[in-house]
Amino acid sequence: MFRRTFWFTAGAAAGVWATTKVHTKLRQLTPESLAAQAANKAVDAGHRLKDFALDVRAGMAQRESELGEVLGLDTPVDPQLPASRRLAVESRAQHRSDEHRYDQDHDHSDRFNSRTPHNRNEDH
Repeated sequence: MFRRTFWFTAGAAAGVWATTKVHTKLRQLTPESLAAQAANKAVDAGHRLKDFALDVRAGMAQRESELGEVLGLDTPVDPQLPASRRLAVESRAQHRSDEHRYDQDHDHSDRFNSRTPHNRNEDH
């Protein structure tokens, strides 16, 4: 009698366990669950892509500074240079410092709200 009770209980427990596993898998395969999983994976991929872009940007800045040091672009302008060359070096240094600065006062919406249509075939 004890053996039958044991096997009956073991079979019932296995049945409950298997039913629970099947219902869990079925819930994971519903369209809503699949959409949520896809959205989570897309968000994770976006974060990894953003981290990659930040790493690339940091590497580019580091390499640019290394090249600037090697090529002498960060050295002060030599007063012995001819005037035209001195102006070119100073303007390049000014351009490099300005290109990394974001002008918050500038309204970029005029580019998109202009009354004249943009001609893509126009040479720029």
